[in-house]
Amino acid sequence: MNRAELIKCLSEKTNLTKKDLEKAVEAFCGSVTEALAAGEKVRLVGFGTFATKNRAARKVYNPTNKAKTKIKARRIPIFKAGKNLKDLAGR
Repeated sequence: MNRAELIKCLSEKTNLTKKDLEKAVEAFCGSVTEALAAGEKVRLVGFGTFATKNRAARKVYNPTNKAKTKIKARRIPIFKAGKNLKDLAGR
């Protein structure tokens, strides 16, 4: 499901306009992004947790040109599914 399909699905379930839902989805994504950039976690009980994780610097091998390249350490976004979501997905 992509963003447009999500908005259409939410519109059908809530009887809200697609325009209002587009704003709501944009606001949600923006708020989660801002929180992660600030190093915070976003917990949605029963759904899951958005957070960041530090990934260490490492060396990788490029099979195309057989060169070893170093990748810098960085923070990456992660999502950990909550119990309810895991139970539904595991059916």
